[in-house]
Amino acid sequence: MQHGPAVRRRKLGAELRALRTAAGLTSGDAARLAGWHQSKVSRIETGTSGAKPADVRLLLDVYGVDDPRLRELLLVLSGTGDRDGRHHWWHAYRGVLPPAYRDFISLESQASAMRTLETTVVPGLLQTPAYARAVTEAATEGVSQERLDALVKVRLARQDVLRAEPPLELWAVLDEAVLRREVGGPEVMARQLERLVEASRLPQVRLQVLPFRAGAHIGVTGPFVIFSFPRTSDLDVVVLDHLTTSHYLERKEDLRAYSEAFEALASHALSPEESSEYIAGAAAGV
Repeated sequence: MQHGPAVRRRKLGAELRALRTAAGLTSGDAARLAGWHQSKVSRIETGTSGAKPADVRLLLDVYGVDDPRLRELLLVLSGTGDRDGRHHWWHAYRGVLPPAYRDFISLESQASAMRTLETTVVPGLLQTPAYARAVTEAATEGVSQERLDALVKVRLARQDVLRAEPPLELWAVLDEAVLRREVGGPEVMARQLERLVEASRLPQVRLQVLPFRAGAHIGVTGPFVIFSFPRTSDLDVVVLDHLTTSHYLERKEDLRAYSEAFEALASHALSPEESSEYIAGAAAGV
């Protein structure tokens, strides 16, 4: 189990190594073409040391990689802006966001798909402004109004990934407790449930409710997120949230275990159509 930056370095190194191999180059060839010592290529590929944005761009040029989305993804993994050198939008909130949250947003912004089990609150990508404020205020009790406003803006800005081209594909399994826990008062909760019904009709969103009658399930240990990335599954990662930080699981056996757990949860949950009706019923009863 590792923190975000270490996982990103390892994943960046593994992908660069795969691209070098695909280009038919040895690490010595890559170093010579880049004008480096071979040890630098090795350190980057093993994740022993981080790679500067300029280093990543140079290696991608050496390997003949011109896929813009892949280039941007690898630059995000290096902790920088996009291929044109512009910082991503969340960099404006560096003084507000913990490093783990910035890592999460950077992965979310480049993922092609996201599977999430939510056991307590509505997924951030589907929250209404009023619900987002109530959740953020409860989770950050005592923060200044200015900081609270900034955190809410970030949470809402994240939702742009669902409107991007192509959009992030979101598959969420919600424990019924998410629907029953009143956040922000009856009016806020009713509008939030209506928003979930609206979101369930989007082609890029799949919502399923795990009703109480399903009994105990593998998800009782807590929520999790699985990010999948375009082109290669080697970059996929599981994210576990805790009170003060997030942990990232990248081993294939961990990914397999959580993917199987998610499939099991989805099989016990209501179908998307039944879930939409169930959420609408909950909204009517608020």
